[in-house]
Amino acid sequence: MARKTEIAVVGAGPAGMAAAIEAGRAGARVIVIDENQRPGGQLFKQIHKFFGSEAHRAGTRGVQIGLDLLREAEEAGVATLLDTVVYGIFSDRCLGLAREHHTEELEADAVILATGASENALAFPGWTLPGVMGAGATQTLIHIHRVLPGKRALMVGAGNVGLIVSYQLLQAGAKVVAVVEGLPAIGGYGVHASKVRRAGVPILTGHTVLRAEGREGVERAVIARVDENWKPIAGTERTLEVDTICLAVGLSPLAELAWMAGCEFRYIPALGGWVPLHDGNMETTRKGIYVAGDLAGIEEASTAMEEGRLAGLAAAQSLGHLTRERGEKKKGEVHKRLAALRMGSFGEGRAISKEQILQARETV
Repeated sequence: MARKTEIAVVGAGPAGMAAAIEAGRAGARVIVIDENQRPGGQLFKQIHKFFGSEAHRAGTRGVQIGLDLLREAEEAGVATLLDTVVYGIFSDRCLGLAREHHTEELEADAVILATGASENALAFPGWTLPGVMGAGATQTLIHIHRVLPGKRALMVGAGNVGLIVSYQLLQAGAKVVAVVEGLPAIGGYGVHASKVRRAGVPILTGHTVLRAEGREGVERAVIARVDENWKPIAGTERTLEVDTICLAVGLSPLAELAWMAGCEFRYIPALGGWVPLHDGNMETTRKGIYVAGDLAGIEEASTAMEEGRLAGLAAAQSLGHLTRERGEKKKGEVHKRLAALRMGSFGEGRAISKEQILQARETV
């Protein structure tokens, strides 16, 4: 016989935990499922301080926010199933779980998918050599497993992830030989770029990696300038002695379960690719199935947590745990905080893309 719950949250990262906390506080029975052995997701790799306002925990390190979420989830009575893979989602919001060498089913009145994102790859000669890895993998090695992946690193990508991980490599004791960025300008925040530059690391915009060389692992990287069509410019090649090449070239929503559930999608490049359509409550085109966090469009951790809160409140309200008046009031507060996060030169594009999703959802 299948286990039952009111709300099942898939993914114990910042979006999933925030959703579970709000739903639990509203009085719903909530189970969070995650394939990892501990909850918290990416927050436990983020040792830098968050930006924004006091409402968004500005000045607090990501790892501390993760610890606070765990405490709040416990206080809200949220149950967790860790080391458990959700391998399928079937009709009537029934989840297939694999754990401890057996499978089982979990039926839920509402499902919140907060499955996160995967790192994009970049193919070039030698990219399969040991030592070529995603920037997220680098963070995992340093902050989770306490392993320095190499002594001399090249970072590919000057967005926030590339800049932050470059600085974390420096803090961990590695030398970052350079950061290369194919675009003509740095994509990340100026404060991150300044910290990296002050440490003596050159940020080479309009450059790319041509190939990695080595016998049993990376021993050097060849980079070059690119023209306006991203074509390498002959004669600009440079060889860098490195043993690690970190790729920070974007993320894509991990959407397999949403596809399996039959949700409608749209391709929104600014949000990472194929994104499940959802309304202002984060509910998809499948009734009772909600999305939050990077699955709903690649943004930052603060935005992911707010979207998680929104999904948790909406799911709890739909099950009668919040009155319409109270539910709308609390969701309105979240929408205001989300709007604040999507202002300015970095947030405006995401706000426009999110509006495209809401408009497309209305036509389905």
